[in-house]
Amino acid sequence: MTSIISRICWLVDQAIAAMLALMVVLVFGNVVLRYAFNSGISLSEELSRWLFVWLTFLGAAVALHERAHLGTDMLVGRLGPAGRKFCLGLSYAAMLAVCWLVFSGSLEQTRINWGTASAVMEVPVAFFYASGMVFAVLGGVILALDLLRLLRGELREDELQMFRESEEQPHPGQEPGAR
Repeated sequence: MTSIISRICWLVDQAIAAMLALMVVLVFGNVVLRYAFNSGISLSEELSRWLFVWLTFLGAAVALHERAHLGTDMLVGRLGPAGRKFCLGLSYAAMLAVCWLVFSGSLEQTRINWGTASAVMEVPVAFFYASGMVFAVLGGVILALDLLRLLRGELREDELQMFRESEEQPHPGQEPGAR
């Protein structure tokens, strides 16, 4: 199942790269058109904003899978393996609860805004709020699988923290310098 999640995250990475490239083209093209030709692309601002929101939520899910969020272990680092496992299980439970809250709130907003069209693109605003649902589902699956691995005792010692202390620190199980 972990390899399926890894493949999904690779596909999401590709989608994020495409969204970022489209955002750059839209914003740069709009700036050039405004200053050089006194015109512009009307949907550029709205579509770029929507892409940025989707990019943020999808990127957060991938970072969750890669354990790439930054953090510190001032308290947990002083605990032994059993204390770390307990705190990690507790944090998984809290994050799963937050994923449920994000999902239910995004679902409600999606339902409310299904009949509302966006100002420029004239598509349902529900697609904007659906990004939270997609994140909550992806994040929930990633967290649930990691919690299951924790409960089974399959996590290595270096996987007992959900974050990295610096951007230069390699992912758990990854060789230093490799990406």
